[in-house]
Amino acid sequence: MNIQAVEIVRDQNTARRNVSCRLCGSRLRHTLVDLGMSPPCESFLRAEQLDQMELYYPLNVLVCDRCYLVQLKEYVSPETIFSEYAYFSSFSTSWVAHAKAYCGAITERLGLGADSFAVELASNDGYLLQHFLPLGVPVLGVEPAANVARAAVEKGVPTRVDFFGVRLALQMVAEGLRADLIIGNNVLAQVPDLNDFVAGIKILLKPEGVVTLEFPHVERLMTENQFDTIYHEHFSYFSLLTIDLMAARHGLRLIDVEELPT
Repeated sequence: MNIQAVEIVRDQNTARRNVSCRLCGSRLRHTLVDLGMSPPCESFLRAEQLDQMELYYPLNVLVCDRCYLVQLKEYVSPETIFSEYAYFSSFSTSWVAHAKAYCGAITERLGLGADSFAVELASNDGYLLQHFLPLGVPVLGVEPAANVARAAVEKGVPTRVDFFGVRLALQMVAEGLRADLIIGNNVLAQVPDLNDFVAGIKILLKPEGVVTLEFPHVERLMTENQFDTIYHEHFSYFSLLTIDLMAARHGLRLIDVEELPT
């Protein structure tokens, strides 16, 4: 039997009182749910690591009483989580089918064509952007995990290995790139600096461009007891109210909402 040493990173009450909302900056004073301590969920141990000390971090979910963003503190950096990622979106055939249907529908709705440019943020292995290629729509994926980005390139999907934000958006604009469509599927929850991310979207988007975001609704998390979706990779949990406030904060506005079965 292996008895594993565990190093615990505690969230002291004194530190918690000084935590600010990652969206609006207000002091966070309310806990939605406290699930105790847990190691990062995507940390698959190698055989030689089984007898080594493993870090445990708090899963204390806070809620802002100003913008109502539900959130975890950033205990684990995105670089640690996403630089080498274990999840490939194409493993799910139903998700790929959903992505294909989306590409056809949005191409028709926005009138996309050879003169358009679509960018997906956290594009993973090209599961979605590959479906724009036969439609003649130029695309670019932005994906921080080099291992899954390689899979996208093998599908013929141009992919830039980087984290998205203002820095990269300005760099892309300087290269003459502006997007008619920016796609963010299940990525917002994984972004610790929301304001930098959304400000980058505003910079990269053409004046009449459209951004589409898919995200789990926090109401479903609560009403359906989906507490297994709370882990350190998910920094935030969104309602439509918070999304609207976030968009307005950066000069964007909501034009449509659709509830999806996915």
